[in-house]
Amino acid sequence: MSTFSLDTATVLAAGDASEHRVLIISLFVAFVLATLGITIWAGRQTKDATDFYAGGRSFTGFQNGLAISGDYMSAASFLGIAGAIALFGYDGFLYSIGFLVAWLIALLLVAEPLRNSGRFTMGDVLAFRMRQRPVRTAAGVSTIVVSIFYLLAQMAGAGALVALLLGISSEAGKIAIVILVGIVMILYVAIGGMKGTTWVQMIKAVLLIAGTLLITALVMFKFNWNISSLLGAAAENSGKGAAFLEPGLKYGVDSMTKIDFISLGLALVLGTAGLPHILIRFYTVPTARVARKSVNWAIGIIGGFYLMTIALGFGAAALLKQETIIESNAAGNTAAPLLAQEIGGGAGSAGGAILLAIISAVAFATILAVVAGLTLASSSSFAHDLYVNVIRKGNASEKEEVRAARWSTVGIGGAAIFLGVFARDLNVAFLVALAFAVAASANLPTILYSLFWKRFTTQGALWSIYGGLASSVLLVLFSPVVSGAPSAMFPGVDFQWFPLSNPGLISIPLGFLLGWVGTLVSKEQPNIDKYAELEVRSLTGTHAH
Repeated sequence: MSTFSLDTATVLAAGDASEHRVLIISLFVAFVLATLGITIWAGRQTKDATDFYAGGRSFTGFQNGLAISGDYMSAASFLGIAGAIALFGYDGFLYSIGFLVAWLIALLLVAEPLRNSGRFTMGDVLAFRMRQRPVRTAAGVSTIVVSIFYLLAQMAGAGALVALLLGISSEAGKIAIVILVGIVMILYVAIGGMKGTTWVQMIKAVLLIAGTLLITALVMFKFNWNISSLLGAAAENSGKGAAFLEPGLKYGVDSMTKIDFISLGLALVLGTAGLPHILIRFYTVPTARVARKSVNWAIGIIGGFYLMTIALGFGAAALLKQETIIESNAAGNTAAPLLAQEIGGGAGSAGGAILLAIISAVAFATILAVVAGLTLASSSSFAHDLYVNVIRKGNASEKEEVRAARWSTVGIGGAAIFLGVFARDLNVAFLVALAFAVAASANLPTILYSLFWKRFTTQGALWSIYGGLASSVLLVLFSPVVSGAPSAMFPGVDFQWFPLSNPGLISIPLGFLLGWVGTLVSKEQPNIDKYAELEVRSLTGTHAH
C-alpha cells in the first residue's frame, strides 16, 4: 500500500515471458479456481446481513489477523517497497516503518471501540449519537471515494499484469483482461460476501508470506546468513557507498523533500486507521478481546513481512545493477521479480523462470484479494448506510439489504472496470496516496471525535468529512503528481501550484480543525446521554451488536 507506481505492465517485464507463460497461467488458474470454490462454499452459508457484512462474526483472532494482513499488504507495498530500498537504501526502508507504526494507532485508538460501537460500517459509529441521514450520507460518500481511488489503482495494475504475462499486446486484449479481472472480483464479493472475501485474503496472505520467505531465505543463503555482508555488498554495488545505508538519498535532497516525507508519513501512519476496507475487518470477530488479538496477529505478520523486504530490497541492490532495475522500471518496481529471476539462476534458466512465475502469481493473488476487500467495503457502505438508512429510512428487511449489497457490488465493480479500462496505461500512484490522505483527513477525525469528544455534533462531522475529502482531492489535483513533473500523470502540462506530492501535512490538520470549528459554531445541542451510552459501549462492549 504505498504511493509507488502501479504501472504493472513494466513491473514484470524482466525476462522472456514466453519461457514461463504456461507455468504462470497454471498458477493463475489454480488460484482463481481454488478461491472461487471457497467463495461458492462461503456463499451457501451466507444467510443474513451479519453473514454478508461481517462473516457471521465467526472468525478467530488469528484468522482475522491473517485476513487483515492479506487486505493490507497490496502489490504496491510488495513490489514498491522492495524497489525503493533497492534504489534508495535506508530511505526506502522508511516506508516499511511507516506502515508498521500505523498499526499501533489502529490498535490503541480504533480497533476495540469501533468493533464495540458499530454493526457493519463506519457510518454506524458516526450516526449513533447524531442525525442519521446527513452523517450516513457523508460516511458513505467518503467510504466509496476512498475505495474507488484505491480500487482503480489495483484494477489498472491487475489488468496490465495479466496482459503482460499472457503476452497480450493489443488494446482490445488488454481491455478484455481488465473486464475479466473485474468479473472475478465481483464474483468473490457478490457470492461469498465477507466470508468468501476473508478466506481469499487469508490464502493470499499465506502465499505472499511464503513467496517472500522463500526469496528472503535464498538471498540470505547467498550471503551465508550474514546481514552485514548483504548490506555491505548492496552499498558497494549500488555505486553510492556508505551513503546507501544512511538517511538522505531520497528525502534529504533539500528541505522540500524532507517536508514531503513528513506529509507522506502522516498520511501513511494516520490513514491506515481510517481505511474503510481495514475498518470493516474489526466487525468479523465475536468479541472486543478477539479484535485486539487479531490486530496483534496482524502487526506480527505485517511486521515480519516488512522485515523481509530488507532482504528483498538490499538483495536486489547487491545482486543487480542499478541501471538494470531503472531501465526496467524507473520507480524500481521490478526489483522483487528481477531478484527472484536472478536468485533462481538468471534469465533463461529453469529456476529463474519458476521463481519469476511464483512471484508473478503472488502479485496477482495480492491484487485480487485487495480489490475484493475494497469492493466489499464500498458495497457494504452503499447498501447499509445509503440504501437502507438514507433512501429507505431504515424500513428494509435483511433480505432486501443483502440483495442491495450484492447489486451494489455489481455496480461498483462495473464502475471500477469502466474506469480501469481508461486508466490502464496511466501512472495511478496519486490515487493510492489520495486514498490514504482522504482516510486520514476525513474518516479518522470524525471517528476519533465521535468516540472521545462528547460535544461533537453532526455539523462538525459533516465539515470534517467533506472538508477533508475536498482539500485532499484539490491539493493532489494541483500537485506535482498530476502535472508539471516528468513522472506526473500528465507530464505535458503544468498547472501545479502545491509543492508537496502528498497533501497529508495540510489536509489532515485541516480535517481535525474543521471538525472542531464546525462543532463550536453549530447550534445543535450534543446528545450527552447518547454519548454516555456510546462511551460505555465502546469501552466495555456492553450491548455491542
